[in-house]
Amino acid sequence: MSPAARSKPTARLLAGLLPDRALTWEEHLAAHGPLAQPGPGKHLVVEVERSGLLGRGGAGFPTGRKMRTVAAGARRTVVVANGAESEPASHKDHVLLSHEPHLVLDGMELAAGAIAADQGHLLVHRGSSALPALRVALAERARARVDRTPVTLHELPARYVASEESALVHFLNGGDAKPTYTPPRPFEQGVARRPTLVNNVETLAQVALIARHGSEWFRAVGDADEPGTLLVTVSGPGTVDKVVEVPTGTSLEQTTRVAGVDLGAASAVLVGGYFGTWVGIGQARALHLTQHALRAGGGALGAGVLLAVPHGVCGVTELARVARYLARESAGQCGPCLNGLPAIAAALEELAGGSWDPRRGAALDRWLSLMPGRGACRHPDGATRFVGTGLAAFAEDVERHQRGMICAPGARTGWLPVPATAEGVWR
Repeated sequence: MSPAARSKPTARLLAGLLPDRALTWEEHLAAHGPLAQPGPGKHLVVEVERSGLLGRGGAGFPTGRKMRTVAAGARRTVVVANGAESEPASHKDHVLLSHEPHLVLDGMELAAGAIAADQGHLLVHRGSSALPALRVALAERARARVDRTPVTLHELPARYVASEESALVHFLNGGDAKPTYTPPRPFEQGVARRPTLVNNVETLAQVALIARHGSEWFRAVGDADEPGTLLVTVSGPGTVDKVVEVPTGTSLEQTTRVAGVDLGAASAVLVGGYFGTWVGIGQARALHLTQHALRAGGGALGAGVLLAVPHGVCGVTELARVARYLARESAGQCGPCLNGLPAIAAALEELAGGSWDPRRGAALDRWLSLMPGRGACRHPDGATRFVGTGLAAFAEDVERHQRGMICAPGARTGWLPVPATAEGVWR
């Protein structure tokens, strides 16, 4: 069934948003109402379960179920807020942390009360421009004495896989910010070997709204099976890095139109970020923004990214650039990342340069088929999905390069964001 959003475009997370600064504590209360005190912790867990809220950080796991599992632990628990937005094409979490920090901190406080946590940790990348707003917000809350659970702000190395949940826990336990083999998962044994709730900051902000307004209010917009609103970062012809809030189930075409992107001027769309899926424009127009609908089409919502590549951008060159970035950003702990990702990047670079050997193509196909499911984390899975679906989406560019024609006349490169790699920095 194609999901249809019960369309009531309304700002919830971004209500009262100011363009140039964060809301103060008083402005936050005016925009969202007083900090909810929903009663016993189990009450909030039940409300979040009833709301149908899915995690907004990538996997889309039911938030209430995760909270109940952590709360069932016999020991004291920990809340971890993941604000380390490693996805280069995503800016939604940064918008929340920079402009609505109190909503995230409300969610941390309420989640901590619900699962009987006695400490909270908020992680962002080192040098993030959201840090000043977060420090001010924490100081405001300390003066207002609104939080019973202390929150510690941490700066995480700016590495792509550092924001994976086991990497966060490993970092907080004194290790490198690298993914670790699991089980146990953090909800079983996380920070200080205690049951740990790890949630993306957008998820926690949604929890704060559910606590204020209830599950029925939350379900009043969006897809019936995956209700609520979500934040999406949209880039493409007409706009770059615009964060919009839309009901779940909104069509991809409508979402890009709201952001000012002209799909008619694009050749393909990346859905979900660099662990996501490339789709052609025809398929993109038919997609709706729910986990179920996107998985049925072979994709995933991931980090909430819609990136439309304009006509005239060389798809092969862009794939090669990002593949090399993903190879550099691996933790280097497993064979697929140590050997497979560099081999894939090298093959794409040869293709981009026009010196293509069919034997290299066979090796590329072999790596793309062998790597998924073989690493300590999902880095090989995401990278191979990005490359494999990209080769299909940019089939004309691929064929042109295989014939040694390099790029179409006037083709552009450098459209996809590729940050510099902090080589060797994991602490």
